[in-house]
Amino acid sequence: MASARTTGTTVRPTGARPHHPQPGAARPARARDWAEIQERMLVPLYEAVHDRLEVGPATSVLGLGCRSGLALLLAAGRGAQVTGQEPRDELRELARGRRLRVCAGARPTAAVPRSAHSLVTVFEQLPGCVEPGAVVVEAARLTLPGGHVVLAAWGPPERCQSAPVLDVARRRAGRTTARDPFELSTPGMLEDLLAPAGLRPAGSGRVSCPFAYADLDSAVRGLLSTGLFEAAEEFSGASLVAKELEEALQPYLRADGSVRMENVFRYLIAERPR
Repeated sequence: MASARTTGTTVRPTGARPHHPQPGAARPARARDWAEIQERMLVPLYEAVHDRLEVGPATSVLGLGCRSGLALLLAAGRGAQVTGQEPRDELRELARGRRLRVCAGARPTAAVPRSAHSLVTVFEQLPGCVEPGAVVVEAARLTLPGGHVVLAAWGPPERCQSAPVLDVARRRAGRTTARDPFELSTPGMLEDLLAPAGLRPAGSGRVSCPFAYADLDSAVRGLLSTGLFEAAEEFSGASLVAKELEEALQPYLRADGSVRMENVFRYLIAERPR
């Protein structure tokens, strides 16, 4: 299994200020930060789901909101046929650079999907999503009868050391449409999304996903790459959000300059009836 730690051991000197890109104009940099720093933190989640569903040569996997495609790459390594949908150009191009088939998304007016899959995963799209129900309906539409949909969300806030750090996004977003990334962590919230999509529950699990970074700068860049802070940056400014992130990360800063936060993610397996 790939390590959850980032590579490199450079520690930013005390008092030095990292350069944090402005939102929007620096999306390519944020996409690279996701692919190079943040995405690997979720490898334990990806692997747990692949093990649970015995992903292999007989599996056709679609990743909705697959970002730069690491989960798909791991599934392909098990022999699965994989494809993805990712709306952001910069992330989609990074996924394609990994030789993955990734499109921008299905046409909203399409009466039927171009293809259907035995497994549709929604690993990163739901936390902070404005319309999670619509995402689940789309996932069900693209799943073969008898196939599975996997939804993932943060675990209980009290089990996630990143919760107070992510609270910076809420506090600095003002009166915007920003959603609480832990909204779907409340018991029963993920399950409530299934019936309207014609799905039924078929299992669940919790996975430890430590967020471990080589240094404080990597931690800030990795967290900003999740997209959860975009509303805060638009409302309060990128510099202020980055500064408050650094302050919120101080309790998790280690003597060697690295940063580590213990977190739990939850996944829910749903089945599309035959």
